[in-house]
Amino acid sequence: MNNAYPHSPFLKMAALKPTMDGMSAKDQAHALPENPGVYMMKDSSDKIIYVGKAKNLRRRVSSYFLPNRDAKTSALVAKIDHIDYIITGNEYEALVLENNLIKRHKPHYNILLKDGKSYPMIRITNEKFPRVMKTRRLVDDGSSYFGPFSATGALEAYMDLIRDNYPLRRCSGPIERHKEACLYYHMHKCPGPCIGAVSEKEYKASVDEIRSFLSGDDERLMKRLEKDMKDAAARLDFETAAAKRDLVDALKSVTKAQSVEEAFSDDSRDYAAVALRGPLCSVSIIQLRDGRVVGKALYRAETISDETDALLSFLVQYYSDGSNLPKELYVNQEIDSELLAKYFRDELGVPLFIGFPKDGRHYRILRMAEVNAGEDVDKRLGRIDNTDALERLQELLGLEVLPEHIEGFDIAQLAGKYTTASLIVFRGGKPSVKDYRRFNMRTLDGRIDDFQSMREAVSRRYSRLLNEDGKLPDLVMVDGGKGQVHVAVDELEGLGLQIPVVGLAERNEEIVFPDDRPNLVLDKADPALRVLIALRDECHRFATSANQRMRSHDAGFALLQSIEGVGKKRAAQVMKECGSIEGVLALDADGLAAKCSIPRTVAERIIKKLTL
Repeated sequence: MNNAYPHSPFLKMAALKPTMDGMSAKDQAHALPENPGVYMMKDSSDKIIYVGKAKNLRRRVSSYFLPNRDAKTSALVAKIDHIDYIITGNEYEALVLENNLIKRHKPHYNILLKDGKSYPMIRITNEKFPRVMKTRRLVDDGSSYFGPFSATGALEAYMDLIRDNYPLRRCSGPIERHKEACLYYHMHKCPGPCIGAVSEKEYKASVDEIRSFLSGDDERLMKRLEKDMKDAAARLDFETAAAKRDLVDALKSVTKAQSVEEAFSDDSRDYAAVALRGPLCSVSIIQLRDGRVVGKALYRAETISDETDALLSFLVQYYSDGSNLPKELYVNQEIDSELLAKYFRDELGVPLFIGFPKDGRHYRILRMAEVNAGEDVDKRLGRIDNTDALERLQELLGLEVLPEHIEGFDIAQLAGKYTTASLIVFRGGKPSVKDYRRFNMRTLDGRIDDFQSMREAVSRRYSRLLNEDGKLPDLVMVDGGKGQVHVAVDELEGLGLQIPVVGLAERNEEIVFPDDRPNLVLDKADPALRVLIALRDECHRFATSANQRMRSHDAGFALLQSIEGVGKKRAAQVMKECGSIEGVLALDADGLAAKCSIPRTVAERIIKKLTL
């Protein structure tokens, strides 16, 4: 291997190893040293397709070649021609080097910040005659920052107010360089500090007033605008009066809808959630500042990482430029929090608290991010063409028709109390989310009985389709083995239906038939198996999330009841209209009050209780 990483911060301590010619990728993996480091998987054209870090290179990389790996890992492994690696002193050094290599080479199967964005802020520069501008990046030069703004409309409204009421210079660089007034001065949009037309004191007074209302003290500007409006109306200058009126309305609107604060507020929290469906990955970020949601973003990738590795790698990239750092970070996967906290402390110079909440107010906001990520990755799944995979599935299972319409069942329960069955519908090999259904068990009386749960779910689903003359599926898949398959077949036959049924046994991803055919074991990269695995995984996710929502609904109802002015009846109304605490948090006070027909003061109290 040539010296391809001249800027690596660990070049002196890292040993670059050449490709092991003549060995298979699997043999190369087994020959790696048991040291911490970074590995680079390459295809036959020597292009890096994946970069990863490891405490133990041999164990980590060899794990990709174990039998019975999931379809997405098998698909990647099939593309690996050779593996290079760099030994580092410890796992932390590997983390930083991994981030550098990902940014430089942009491997296809790594999380990349290509679809997301940073949120815009307003910057007041640290100059003798400051400028006010929009920016997406913080520069540590003494400038003041306000935001971030999740909606650019709010930021533009503030910038319009500033430009129309506080003409400031727009030229860049030292003021001394400009010897003549520019066009903005002649248009009365700049006070002309470059030619001495305004004193530093007068200029600073305008900047201080801007700083004041951006920090929340908008009363002074409001009074001046209202006075200007009345003066213009008295002069019968109705055009100017109307313009001032519109500015007053705009100021009222943006100050009401948007929380604007200094970027390094002590009360700054980010919530990050990752969702995976096969190789597709989406990460959702929600930013809270001063108790209000001020930023949301989605990032997309294809990856072979699991949820924890994908999220950790994403967070290192996301915060590596040092801009808009939170004091607290809450995540939906149990990442290596000590490693990430060390990165914040050593590389970015700030302390960071990392939480993995399973209930409470932080969990409710994190759940919003999780739902956003899940919905996004579901949309992306819908764009994949699975025609070849379905034809392959038809051939392997001996089906009379192409399985365009597949329905899958899974059972989830918690100590018998919250037993639910999920029904997932795939059309064309892709999720049809609008057709998903869940069944709360009616026949268990607190017992744990997966077979009876499956029986009840299948009976209820297809009895209803028959009664409503609905379209029946081409194939039914259940999560489980022979027992679950036979239960489903018995219920269908009892209804007079002859729908093909298979099971997917998780142990070896074996396809289970209801007859005497032996279980079918396919290569994990087989496109037919990948469709069934995707269906099974979606069944499991939906059943588990439904179970969590039931628990969350109970906890949310109790929490709402505890808030002054809510009570049992009003809590029930809020949960009915919003569906969940996440639904409540998706609204502002005005929206919550209107949707649930409650006083705005109560709505404000609810949101404050749920977010602070």
